[in-house]
Amino acid sequence: MENSERVVIAMSGGVDSSVAAALLKQQGYQVIGMMLRLWSEPGRESANRCCTPESMALARRVAARIEIPFYAVDAKEAFHESVVRFFEDGYLRGVTPNPCLVCNRQIRWGFLLEQALSLGANYLATGHYARLRQNGDGGLQLLRAFDQEKDQSYVLHVLGQKQLCHALFPLGEYSKPQVRQLARDFSLPVSERAESQDLCFLGDGNYREYLQRNAPQTANPGPILNPNGQTVGQHQGLAFYTIGQRKGLGLSAPQPLYVLDKDLQRNTLIVGGVDQLGKSELVASRVNWVSGTPPSQPFRAEVKIRYRAKGAWGVVTPLEDQGVQVRFDEPLRDITPGQAAVFFDGLICLGGGIIQ
Repeated sequence: MENSERVVIAMSGGVDSSVAAALLKQQGYQVIGMMLRLWSEPGRESANRCCTPESMALARRVAARIEIPFYAVDAKEAFHESVVRFFEDGYLRGVTPNPCLVCNRQIRWGFLLEQALSLGANYLATGHYARLRQNGDGGLQLLRAFDQEKDQSYVLHVLGQKQLCHALFPLGEYSKPQVRQLARDFSLPVSERAESQDLCFLGDGNYREYLQRNAPQTANPGPILNPNGQTVGQHQGLAFYTIGQRKGLGLSAPQPLYVLDKDLQRNTLIVGGVDQLGKSELVASRVNWVSGTPPSQPFRAEVKIRYRAKGAWGVVTPLEDQGVQVRFDEPLRDITPGQAAVFFDGLICLGGGIIQ
């Protein structure tokens, strides 16, 4: 089957992007494989989970197997300036950042999309589990994947119509076991390769040790207080704790204690019992609406406050300056500043913003 449309597939050496590339080739597209060389911590280059020498070699083997051209593109500086600095600055500001959101917006669907278009490509494809659908007005809707366990529309909520009109997600209709089987059917050398869930530039997955090496000012000890203002211990630096955390507090108490809040101005950590944990509302800023049009009235939606979190129902009220307020039907235990609140209407991902 011939297709005059050219597509660049973002390859990582993993099973998902490899199968996506093979599917596109099977569908007749003119496929070009492209892998980004991302920034790695000096002296720990071999541990970067996105572009190790092994991953690069596997991506090249896959490209050769399905007979498509393959290019490696240097994105180290762009990645460090936009993603790594965002990660470090977030912790310095006392929030728990999600650098994958910035990577998707600025690296994959910014830097890499520009590379694809410069090669005359019509589309940029990735191995994300998500789907697209055209609405009655000709715009594109971002939909949850067929495989709800693998759905990645949460991290793609940062995209708008400008990016989605050039997007292809070949795996959106497949389950993970089906993708593994397709890798075997295509005789790809990555069919049994394990998945990585950690941030690519954290070689050992330990963000606390990374911050101590690269942002030592985050290791700023201070008091741990209970809700009554009494000192019950000392923390090692607010960056090393997150809302809802129970383990690793170094406290002895009759009942389990959880992180309730972080006071950056006073450099204090607030802890309390499980009955004190939970909030019924949040405010999110820098909201991106996938449709490109912000709603004018409050609306009910299913809201996810973390990638792996279960959706919770609430009322979303638009605010000025790209903000929203969300009032949940029931209190949630781990609303975490710096993470994204993403809004869904059934299968449709409407958009989302950063929790304040």
